[in-house]
Amino acid sequence: NGIKIFARGGVKLPDVVEQRIEAAMDGPKLQPTGGDVGRIRRFADAEDRYIVHLLGSLPHRLEGLHVVLDCAHGAASGVSPETFSDAGATVTVIGADPDGLNINDGVGSTHLDALRAEVVRLGADLGIAHDGDADRCLAVDADGTVVDGDQIMAILAVAMKQRGHLAQDTLVATVMSNLGLHRAMDENGIRVEQTAVGDRYVLERMNAGGYSLGGEQSGHVIMSEYATTGDGLLTGLHLAAEMAHRKATLAELASVMTVYPQVLVNVKDVDRSRVGDPVVAQAVVDAERALGESGRVLLRASGTEALVRVMVEAASEDDARSHADALASVVAERLAL
Repeated sequence: NGIKIFARGGVKLPDVVEQRIEAAMDGPKLQPTGGDVGRIRRFADAEDRYIVHLLGSLPHRLEGLHVVLDCAHGAASGVSPETFSDAGATVTVIGADPDGLNINDGVGSTHLDALRAEVVRLGADLGIAHDGDADRCLAVDADGTVVDGDQIMAILAVAMKQRGHLAQDTLVATVMSNLGLHRAMDENGIRVEQTAVGDRYVLERMNAGGYSLGGEQSGHVIMSEYATTGDGLLTGLHLAAEMAHRKATLAELASVMTVYPQVLVNVKDVDRSRVGDPVVAQAVVDAERALGESGRVLLRASGTEALVRVMVEAASEDDARSHADALASVVAERLAL
């Protein structure tokens, strides 16, 4: 269903390199000959070596846990169930019958209803949902409540700090991460560095600062001690290991963070280049003043569309919605094309 290309060292390609490749593909057909032709080497034991690596990263085994895995009919379908079983968990699997066409089709981290229902039906301890390429992980607790990437990062950050594995006691997250994550980290003596939205920007900041944990609300979590990119299997295993170690439910672990209601409004057909309009800026200031320390406002211009995203967090859903709608109205009026 797709191809991923990694540079030397197992890292994603920088934007400039991707652009050069795309330009070359649009140019004259490439026909290298002689010494310019590359070599192909099949990595025959890749799965076995990967599983050994994952198991070796775990601080605790998973005996006593019943885990439901949703593999999104994708890349995790073979290796994730085997790894969780080898780690000691009782495993039930859904969404692990890829046919080349059904990837993410009603299953996986973008469609959690089937996983939620199965966890509750079986009385399992937790559910883990991967996406098609398995670099993401979202979770479901025993009651079927979704535990998102922010909550997973909060759990892992506190655990890593306690073990002395959280470099510089710092977590890297994007500007879209919930205000509750910032509050929880502050209460636990952990600093949060913010980046633009996108796991590549999280990784860039982690590499620049030497940090060991970062990620996104969507479930892209990077644990740089063990991986050079987001890895949904690694994330899910370490989340389950913390449950086993603490002998705690996922709901109990997730309570380290209070999730603030977050409302996102996409304002279409506007001039995104004028997002700094003074009237819009003043409206943001007014909203932030009204919310005080119990809320947050973020305006983001789309990089590709005539669209501005208005995000508001507040202590209540009603407050978040009213401020988001009011700001969206100002944006629509002032930035109309």
